[in-house]
Amino acid sequence: MSEPDDRTQRLPIVEQPPPAGPGRSATAYRPTPDPRAGKVRAGRFWSSRRTPAALVALVVLGGAGLLLYDVASVRAGRPAMRWRHVLADNLATRPLGDIRFEVGAAVAMALGLWLILLALTPGLRSVLPMSPGGHRVRAGLEREAAALVLRDRAMEVSGVQSVRIRVKRSRVVARARSHFRGLDDVRTDLNAALEAGITELGLASAPRLSVHVGRPAGKG
Repeated sequence: MSEPDDRTQRLPIVEQPPPAGPGRSATAYRPTPDPRAGKVRAGRFWSSRRTPAALVALVVLGGAGLLLYDVASVRAGRPAMRWRHVLADNLATRPLGDIRFEVGAAVAMALGLWLILLALTPGLRSVLPMSPGGHRVRAGLEREAAALVLRDRAMEVSGVQSVRIRVKRSRVVARARSHFRGLDDVRTDLNAALEAGITELGLASAPRLSVHVGRPAGKG
């Protein structure tokens, strides 16, 4: 007799949801949470910010190149560019309280604060970080993809005619229209289905859920 294949002994045991029956809804199933989840904090993803960096680099490069060219021209015995004379005359004759100087200073300060804000914030608000579990791999989920998954789960609820899902960073808002069944019953089942869907998304921080159910226009 041949010995049993070792591969048959390595099959993982997959937990199956309990069968649906009287008094039990399939949307109420909650998968067993991973005990390792939550031990590794998953922060937001940082944006590379290529466009602001490229714009700042181009402005600095253009200004430095123009100034270097003018300085080299003056060193070569040529007159300075007209903009240098105009700038020097304005700085020498106009008071600091002039409206032009104040507007220019306000614009420069706003741009500086914007660049500092971009440097200190992660960005990528459209990507929701997922729970890393016990692994080192970081994963993220687009908000639109999460909304599409939750919408499919919501449309499986009996009585839901249409639903609109908005996934924010810390909140999920669902607005559904029910064409039959009681609104309270539909809201209860829809809330359970969406809570199960949010759990199955595997996000690092589960967003709060807000469910609104109404009748279509023209129905009482």
